[in-house]
Amino acid sequence: MTLRLASGGTRPKYKPALIPDLETKISLTVLEFDRDDIQNTIAKLSDGEIDSLAFGAIELDKTGKVLRFNAMEGQITGRDPKQMVGKNFFTDVAPCTNTADFKGRFDAGVKTGDLSVMFEYLFDYMMKPTRVKVHMKKSIVGESYWVFVKRV
Repeated sequence: MTLRLASGGTRPKYKPALIPDLETKISLTVLEFDRDDIQNTIAKLSDGEIDSLAFGAIELDKTGKVLRFNAMEGQITGRDPKQMVGKNFFTDVAPCTNTADFKGRFDAGVKTGDLSVMFEYLFDYMMKPTRVKVHMKKSIVGESYWVFVKRV
């Protein structure tokens, strides 16, 4: 079937299969911060889609070096995401997380290869103290780890 345009031309009827990103865009609007399988969805997203998430997303290597730092995390912390990449999250980006409650949980998950933890925390390094909920997960692909952050 075709649709007749005002200009007199025609175009094929809309088919969802012609818009491959539609499913991803819909899933981004319903992606829940605390989903147990959040890393499955994150693995399918582009950098631009990760930047459009409604919560902070930081990808770290096993030493804590920042691999990705999304736009929302930049808004939460008041930092330029591009300048955070390559820095150590626990010592250079957010030293307030270099504690047993935060980094200790990260290190334990890295050591066992099974990082999956959620807790509340107070970010207060070079910013107004902000209570956040943190969700840490191991990536399903490769040897990286995600730290998801949202304001409480």
